[in-house]
Amino acid sequence: MNAHEFGALLTLATATSFTPGPNTTLSTALAANFGLRHALRFVFAVPVGWTLLLGLCSAGVGAVVLAAPLLRGAILLGGVGYLLWLAWRLAGSRSLSQMPAHTLHITFWRGVGLQFLNIKAWMLALSIVAGWIAGQADAWQRLAVVAPVLMAYAFASNLTYALVGSVLRHWLAGPLVDGQPTGRRLRTFNRGMALALVLTAGWILMTGLGRTTT
Repeated sequence: MNAHEFGALLTLATATSFTPGPNTTLSTALAANFGLRHALRFVFAVPVGWTLLLGLCSAGVGAVVLAAPLLRGAILLGGVGYLLWLAWRLAGSRSLSQMPAHTLHITFWRGVGLQFLNIKAWMLALSIVAGWIAGQADAWQRLAVVAPVLMAYAFASNLTYALVGSVLRHWLAGPLVDGQPTGRRLRTFNRGMALALVLTAGWILMTGLGRTTT
């Protein structure tokens, strides 16, 4: 892989990793509600899930998935449904003390699995495979370069968003009334994060359906 190709890969990784999306929204919300330590399991899950997805697409599985309308539709609807469910749970929270951890119980493996429910992630992985890996004599060597780069970007972006959420955590619990946090800011924040998930789900659904019908 030459310097031009590698530079293009870094540009794509930056644009796709640090822009808001379902992963970064969840990283922020988990850290804001439960603290950075709780959010780290999801922060680590995202790059692992993404790397597994990229490996499957490199092996040709991604093309098979997107070529099968029923399977592609199942991934699309399953991912959208899960995001809407998470948005509903998040919007229903009232305060830090009234929001038990099981409200957004996203284990490491559930976080990994969430990457496979994002039809746009499949499409992005296929685009990366087509642009940097497939058809090259050194395809597996290229995958060995591409995968760690994208894994590092996925981890860095979600950790950054989680750090923002953890920094805001105590401020969001206020303002204080009789020495006790009211959680008004947190309610507003959580509803904003829930709306972001709903809009993301709608965007994924519309673009996914558009690809299906073209």
